[in-house]
Amino acid sequence: MTARAALRAVPRAVVRAGVGRRARLRWVHLVLGGALLMPFHLLTGTLVAMVGVFDGTPGSAYTLQLASLVLDVPLLALAGLVPLVRTLEGSAARVLVDASGEILGGPTDTWPARRRTSAWFTLHTVLGGIVAGMSIAAPPAGVLLLALPFAPDLLDDGKRGLEWLHFADAWPAVGAALGLLLFALPVAASAAAGAWLARSAPVLLGPTPADRLALAEQRAERMAERTRLARDLHDSVGHALSAVTLQASAAGRLLERDPAFVAQALAAIEDTARAAVAELDHVLGLLREEGDASRAPAPSLAELPDLVARTRAAGAEVVLDTGGTDVAALPTLVSREAYRIVQEGLGNALRHAGAVPIDVRIAVEHGELRIAVSNPAPEGKAAFARRRGGGRGLRGAAERVAVLRGRFDAGARDGHWRLTADIPLGGTA
Repeated sequence: MTARAALRAVPRAVVRAGVGRRARLRWVHLVLGGALLMPFHLLTGTLVAMVGVFDGTPGSAYTLQLASLVLDVPLLALAGLVPLVRTLEGSAARVLVDASGEILGGPTDTWPARRRTSAWFTLHTVLGGIVAGMSIAAPPAGVLLLALPFAPDLLDDGKRGLEWLHFADAWPAVGAALGLLLFALPVAASAAAGAWLARSAPVLLGPTPADRLALAEQRAERMAERTRLARDLHDSVGHALSAVTLQASAAGRLLERDPAFVAQALAAIEDTARAAVAELDHVLGLLREEGDASRAPAPSLAELPDLVARTRAAGAEVVLDTGGTDVAALPTLVSREAYRIVQEGLGNALRHAGAVPIDVRIAVEHGELRIAVSNPAPEGKAAFARRRGGGRGLRGAAERVAVLRGRFDAGARDGHWRLTADIPLGGTA
């Protein structure tokens, strides 16, 4: 940009800073602050007038207004401590101030945040009151000064409050210049006050260190919940699809030879698909933040016989051994995660080994819930699961066990694929 172009751009920049869209929005924000100031100012003005300290003194009307404004400050600071003030001020500041930093709009819940909001509320209302007062008083006074050379009778005796304008009779040029200045004064004051508030908003209405920590914890909780939902979705729907695929394949092969088995397989497909669709619908609602995470489906080991029955309907021979464990007495969280781990083990066997014998053993020993799922691993199947499947289900199962401070292992040994998990029953999660 040449020097001449830069000089031409300066007036445009000045005009935008004074009367551009952002400047107009900030002026509206300041006028709103002046409106919030009015109840406090009327109260303190009434009290100062009742005391009568400034009665009969030169410029008593202006002195009374200034004293009232000084007395407004502690009342404004006290009102700014109300938690809901940040909701009001933060929402207005985000829309009208055009600040560059983060501004919160929720209620304050800590004293550092309340003190910052109190400082902002006081600053906003005092500056807003000053700018609003200038916007109301300065333009009419400017019009009067510009009109005096043409209508000197405007300053006839008896018009109180206009005595200070008599100098314009002797120096009309000075009066005209002052009149133009009075038009520019509210614009300049609004631009300066608006810029100051824009810089102060992220500091006073932005997150405190405690707020940032709370927001980080909330984000971590949401991510953990979404990760858990993703694991549940993978385990439940993945198992259902694997079971339905094998059930449909078996039913197709025996369609003419064993109608009773086909009917049983179709009923199992229907039950499996209905349960998977219900859980899928609920999980998708939670991911869209349309549901309550506390009401998410929470299966437990008490439902393990149904899971085994659906797996058997897919053609797999499942042997379930609970060793007399009272699964109903297990902690809810342990029971839920253990169900998902067994579900992943069964689904993994169906996906990668097919309709093979599966052995499921559950026992409580030495204060731990021990889970073992094993099945024959045909040649290349274990490596195939590692290479192509991505291991999401196994990673999810390992994460479940890690959250419960347990031990997890999965791999091929002695011609079998084995999944084991040991979960402590005390002090979990």
